[in-house]
Amino acid sequence: MTYQNILVKREDRTAIITINRPQVLNALSQATVDELDAAIDELGTDDGVRAIIITGAGKKAFAAGADIKELHALQSATEAAEFIGRRHRFLFKLAKLPKPVIAALNGYALGGGCELALACHLRIMAHHAELAQPEVR
Repeated sequence: MTYQNILVKREDRTAIITINRPQVLNALSQATVDELDAAIDELGTDDGVRAIIITGAGKKAFAAGADIKELHALQSATEAAEFIGRRHRFLFKLAKLPKPVIAALNGYALGGGCELALACHLRIMAHHAELAQPEVR
């Protein structure tokens, strides 16, 4: 499958998914989450893949959370609930995947990016990487 916001490559029996939006610190637009969801569906059923690594493009961010432009476009509480619900359904699916999923944190993992990292089974962090839920402030 061809993706616009992520890169998927296979090395031996490991799949590597790279969130490829470094110009916006790999912010998780709905299209990006949908692509991650599709890739997890594909790789989760591929018998040639034994483990999955998720990382972010560049050295600044794993994923800086939701795409702020999309958050500002939400018009109602119903839209906001659906926006959050779609992401949570994906994260629950990821957490329950029978294959190990490793978050390779190469920078900021903020908000939804932190949640994505926490939904993975293992997390490996670069020395400069940071996990945070800034919306708690």
